[in-house]
Amino acid sequence: MIRPVGSDELKPLFVYDTEEHHALEREAESLPSVIISSQAAGNAVMLGGGYFSPLPGFMNVADAMGAAENMMTTGGMFFPVPVLCLLKDVGAIRDAKRIALRDPNMEGNPVLAVMDVEAIEEVTDDQMRVMTEKVYRTTDPEHPGVAAFNDQGRYAVSGPIQVLHFSYFQDDFPDTFRTAVEIRNEIKERGWQKVVAFQTRNPMHRAHEELCRMAMGAVNADGLVIHMLLGKLKPGDIPAPVRDAAIRKMAELYFPPNSVMITGYGFDMLYAGPREAVLHAYFRQNMGATHFIIGRDHAGVGDYYGAFDAQTIFQEEVPAGALEIEIFNADHTAYSKKLNKVVMMRDAPDHSKEDFVLLSGTKVREMLGQGIAPPPEFSRPEVAEILMDYYKSLNK
Repeated sequence: MIRPVGSDELKPLFVYDTEEHHALEREAESLPSVIISSQAAGNAVMLGGGYFSPLPGFMNVADAMGAAENMMTTGGMFFPVPVLCLLKDVGAIRDAKRIALRDPNMEGNPVLAVMDVEAIEEVTDDQMRVMTEKVYRTTDPEHPGVAAFNDQGRYAVSGPIQVLHFSYFQDDFPDTFRTAVEIRNEIKERGWQKVVAFQTRNPMHRAHEELCRMAMGAVNADGLVIHMLLGKLKPGDIPAPVRDAAIRKMAELYFPPNSVMITGYGFDMLYAGPREAVLHAYFRQNMGATHFIIGRDHAGVGDYYGAFDAQTIFQEEVPAGALEIEIFNADHTAYSKKLNKVVMMRDAPDHSKEDFVLLSGTKVREMLGQGIAPPPEFSRPEVAEILMDYYKSLNK
């Protein structure tokens, strides 16, 4: 089985020992505490589940700058983005050596993790600008990732953490949320050796479905892990429960038994394009995938990134040997009227635009909102039905 990144074994930061867990919960109630940002809470969940292994906790400013500038911490650990706990106010924890980090996304703000504070540093405007530019390739405040990153505050609290729960993800998505530890264990139980991972924040249409099939066939994979983002998205994106239902229906009807795992992870979308693609590959290796599909404008938003920037970054910027997972580079996929099947458009040079069934996301949303099913070449009818029901509910 593929090794985790930078280590022979996964290093999840969730406290699994029951006695230790209860003792930490009791201790946390007496510690100075602070409600952290949603982005920091997502980082804590990912650290807890082993996805960000072998990071021991939140980075200090020097390590965050190293991750942003060259994907390396000061100690030489590869990590493609800063993992920070940024706060607007540190008055309640200024002199504390041990603190409780409280969840911003759950009622009552329960303790998410306990941190041993190594440093509280004020991040300069210049440092924030450099990190923003390097990670997002823009400082445009209209970019949703840039806005979320810069809105957290300027005080970086760093140190190792012990994670006590997985925020709302485990409660709200009990059938879907899985840690890297759990996915790795299930892959082992199923006896899969070659595993393709597919990232999605949207329902899967025919093109996505066939892309997964193409990748599995190309690498002779034993199984596919469809790995959904369950955290905060941008306005207009389809909610996770609807995506989940649509994807489960597609897998149940159109993939062989024991060939697909449908899972999800708790993290807020960064919309950081190429850098987020590297982060996605990083934690897919940690969860046990040997191959990862990256398509056009992976993790992008608007017109901030080139169509294939998220693919070329692996050759141009990722340090050699940093990742063992292999990238399956995908082109735009569409249904060919000539061939009566979904193809990658680069593999059909004799086709004109009119030879493909091409529908924009806006057009599809309009059709679904009007109760019109997209053509079967674009969307499976059973999937379209679930999505139409959702859009009808918005119009009531």
